[in-house]
Amino acid sequence: MNRIVERVDVWAASINDEPGGLAKILSGLREAGVDLDFIIARRAPEKPGTGVVFVTPLRGDAEVAAAATLGFNVTSSLKSLRVEGENKPGVAAMLTERLAAAGINLHGFSAAVIGRRFILYIGLDTAEDVEKAASLLGQE
Repeated sequence: MNRIVERVDVWAASINDEPGGLAKILSGLREAGVDLDFIIARRAPEKPGTGVVFVTPLRGDAEVAAAATLGFNVTSSLKSLRVEGENKPGVAAMLTERLAAAGINLHGFSAAVIGRRFILYIGLDTAEDVEKAASLLGQE
């Protein structure tokens, strides 16, 4: 299994919890020429009427500047890995078991399969956890 493991910065912005709230901010990124690999959005129950959107990657100064005008900031509290590889039944279980056996607690986890490949985004709490997880998940 040829697996790619890379550290990624995740950017977050507040959105209005209303029809078009997410579309407005994503349209702003599109107009700036941003080509995103991953987007996740959710309501913010602790702040009624708002939500949060997380995106990655932002490439280069122009994309970062455009995102900043839309309210995006790199998340300092969330360290993330992107893992891609050949899909097979149980691969997510195997990888998360490997992390659990090493004592690594997950802050967040998102996964999808596209064709014959899987893509995981794993949120971790510390830079040390990212380094440890990257090493473990890069092993065959």
